[in-house]
Amino acid sequence: MADTHPQVTHPQETRGAPTSLQAAPLAKTSSPQTGISQHLLRALISFGIILGLWQAAVIVFSLPPFILPGPVAVLNKLMARFDVLWHHTLVTSTEVLLGLLLGLAMGLFFALQMLLFAPLRRWLLPILITSQAIPVFAIAPILMLWLGYGIASKVVMAALIIFFPVTTCCYDGLRQTPTGYLDLARTMGATRWQLLWQIRLPAALPALASGIRVAVVVAPIGAVIGEWVGSSEGLGYLMLQANARMFVDEMFAALFILAFFSISFYFIADGLLKKAIPWQNQ
Repeated sequence: MADTHPQVTHPQETRGAPTSLQAAPLAKTSSPQTGISQHLLRALISFGIILGLWQAAVIVFSLPPFILPGPVAVLNKLMARFDVLWHHTLVTSTEVLLGLLLGLAMGLFFALQMLLFAPLRRWLLPILITSQAIPVFAIAPILMLWLGYGIASKVVMAALIIFFPVTTCCYDGLRQTPTGYLDLARTMGATRWQLLWQIRLPAALPALASGIRVAVVVAPIGAVIGEWVGSSEGLGYLMLQANARMFVDEMFAALFILAFFSISFYFIADGLLKKAIPWQNQ
């Protein structure tokens, strides 16, 4: 007579064997807030290390304040002259933002012209390269003569210093559009302008974003150079005046503000570009 008793499987026998009822381990995901907090923590640590090395150099080498003031002296000057520094910061940041807009527009325009018109590319590309061989500091007095000592010359200086990287990055992105995309669009009857606006420009956005990141960092250089050559306001002008009076702590305070808003511009632009071009990270 056959054994009709059901076989009982002990838990020890199935402990190592996977079953469909066993829950799969959950993947660890990080929230955007966690990423932001990690970036902020790293930035604070780096900033603290720089301040520590700065203070250590002042103490170890016994540097006088007119050579290298300590971080505490610079912070005190920053608080004491905050209203003056804030006014000049607004002037310089306005010059930088307008220069960025003008430089980006110029870079995109020249890149499109070189892509669409081959004869023009043969003449325009050597001119663009030659323009970068001339130091920007040497052009500044000429711009002051033509445009005056107002904001216009500083905006043009900032635009001139950034339009070449923007042009080259955008042009390379437009040229390197995958041929498969273009062939597929042509077989579907796309016109030349549809290829440009719907295929080439979206494909060139990651390369253009790289040019924009570079432009955001170097644009303040052009504005400050313009203020050094001739100006009546701005952080560059304030640094020159402080240097003439040997107010080294005020020079460092203006330099600190200039570095801070330059870095802030970069991270703001980087965050906006990542949201506007989500496929770039892929």
